[in-house]
Amino acid sequence: MTAIPEKLYFKIGEVCEIVGVQAHVLRYWETEFSMLTPQKNRAGQRTYRRRDVEMALRIKELLYEEQYTIAGAKKRLASETRGASKLKVVGSEPATAPASSQRSQQRKDERAASAPPRERAREFPSTAPVKDDKRPPLQQIADQLREILLLLDNGDVDLKSFRR
Repeated sequence: MTAIPEKLYFKIGEVCEIVGVQAHVLRYWETEFSMLTPQKNRAGQRTYRRRDVEMALRIKELLYEEQYTIAGAKKRLASETRGASKLKVVGSEPATAPASSQRSQQRKDERAASAPPRERAREFPSTAPVKDDKRPPLQQIADQLREILLLLDNGDVDLKSFRR
């Protein structure tokens, strides 16, 4: 793989040399691949960041070496970026304070009692508390997401009451 110099910004000519393609090819890739988005400076010149150069190198690899079509390369890059976002490391912080989880449970109970049967089906089963809150990180995230959904749903109910 070509070494990328330690710089903040690159001009289109520099990127052409690093990637090994002509400027019109880079400009075309910008129109086809939404992941390749250099900024423009005040003079209107493209300024590429390191991630743009890396993306251009990946696009070239997919198109020229692995013989993907433009559409196939788009799909492959999209799946790679989705996969990378799933692999992010999550810190181990406590999910919620006891008082906030009590309020959350109370709101959930109130909402379930007043919700029509169709909306009750959307409720998620709550998880049983584990001693010292040493739940697996994914379980903590799932609990947090459930709480966010409840907050969002309660917000919709509040907004409807204002509109009436």
